[in-house]
Amino acid sequence: MSYEQFKTRAEGVSAEVHRFVTKEAALDFLIRFLQKEGVADAPQAYALWADSPFIEGIDRESLENIAGLKFEITRELATNARFGINQMEWALADTGTLVQDSSAIEQRLVSSLPSIHIAIVPTSGILPDMPTLLGRLHPKESAYIAMITGPSRTADIERVLTIGVHGPDRLVIVFVDELGGGK
Repeated sequence: MSYEQFKTRAEGVSAEVHRFVTKEAALDFLIRFLQKEGVADAPQAYALWADSPFIEGIDRESLENIAGLKFEITRELATNARFGINQMEWALADTGTLVQDSSAIEQRLVSSLPSIHIAIVPTSGILPDMPTLLGRLHPKESAYIAMITGPSRTADIERVLTIGVHGPDRLVIVFVDELGGGK
């Protein structure tokens, strides 16, 4: 129930939502997605992948053979990346919002500067609502909490909606059932 509710809410604000049982299936999807979308080793075409529990145990050498996929993250690289990949800790079912402790600057860079943000989320991290999340957060352990609901959007005084002005114009969410998560 929570996944379906999250998916409905997130797609309602233009996010793309996918779900996989295994890390292997999710990784296969991610590689195919990047290749289909034209990942390349050139500005505005490469992908940055922030360190996360998802990539623990995965052969990084095989991933590094994909032209344009990088694991080094700097502000300059993030500014010129097309794809930013990171792992979020929670997802709020009632609003379709992703939540993460973004104390690490790399997490913020890959989720806010590239034009396409790919968020990996443990399915077990789906929470019903904000009060449930607030019961799990510990202020002394979470210095910078980021909440993301759909691609970046803004509207002017005449209510003309523009996507991607202050952040990614596309949000791709990948849930993984076997990925543990949620503090």
